[in-house]
Amino acid sequence: MTPETDMATVFRTQNEHGSRYTVQADPLRKAADDTSESPVAALRAEGAGVSYRTRRGQTEALCEVNLQVGDGEFVAVLGPSGCGKSTLLKLAAGLVAPSQGRVLLDGHPIKAPGRDTGVAFQKPNLLPWKTVLGNVLLPARTLKLPMAEACQRAARLLDLVGLSAFARHYPNELSGGMQQRVGIARMLLGDPRLLLMDEPFAALDALTREALTFELQRIWLSQSKSVLFITHSIPEAVFLADRVIVMSARPGRVIEDFHVMLPRPRLPETMSSVQFVGACTHLRSYLQ
Repeated sequence: MTPETDMATVFRTQNEHGSRYTVQADPLRKAADDTSESPVAALRAEGAGVSYRTRRGQTEALCEVNLQVGDGEFVAVLGPSGCGKSTLLKLAAGLVAPSQGRVLLDGHPIKAPGRDTGVAFQKPNLLPWKTVLGNVLLPARTLKLPMAEACQRAARLLDLVGLSAFARHYPNELSGGMQQRVGIARMLLGDPRLLLMDEPFAALDALTREALTFELQRIWLSQSKSVLFITHSIPEAVFLADRVIVMSARPGRVIEDFHVMLPRPRLPETMSSVQFVGACTHLRSYLQ
């Protein structure tokens, strides 16, 4: 990429004959020096802490966590094992109540799981006796969606994740990456405002993980959802996120809120750019 197009976006258009690249201004990203507006916070944690009572006494998992995820923003969370990353995600999902502080979605305290939040875990946990379409439709009854409408949306989502041809297949007929894409489609069925993803690619091999990283970026750009993404991979966080939150060892605190200033969509060659390598090096310094 030449210096003249450093802040442009290279859009890849896939077709049956291969890939085509065009260069144009990025409509989805404000200029780096434009700070006239800050994103509206979809998710906000204010002094949030979590303590557990165990046989050995009180264990503090999170302490005074303050962070926000803007409307349509992709935020990744890095930190050492046991620092409370997954606990933070459970707070945002309404699965755990804060011991102190509060967590808000659209300005309202999160008290229980709701239809405005979609969750994806390390394993998609598909029901083996249901087809791909049946697994995507699982939330329909819980969310009280009209079945005809849910079926139409499920078909569109399977097309979005590239699995339309596998709608009648069963999970044991799919690869690990395909199963994870089914899980992503299921997460999107209720059209949630906030997506919570807890290391969704951790169990996959390196090549599949990288391919799904590109897939997730494409899906996110098409859906414009707010995302809180937990990962142990620094390159994955830098590639996907608008901001990367770094947490300390337990009890987890926010020790860095890093803005990733790379144009979108990010491409394979992005990973070898000076800016990308520099961002990874900066974040790694907090985790050594």
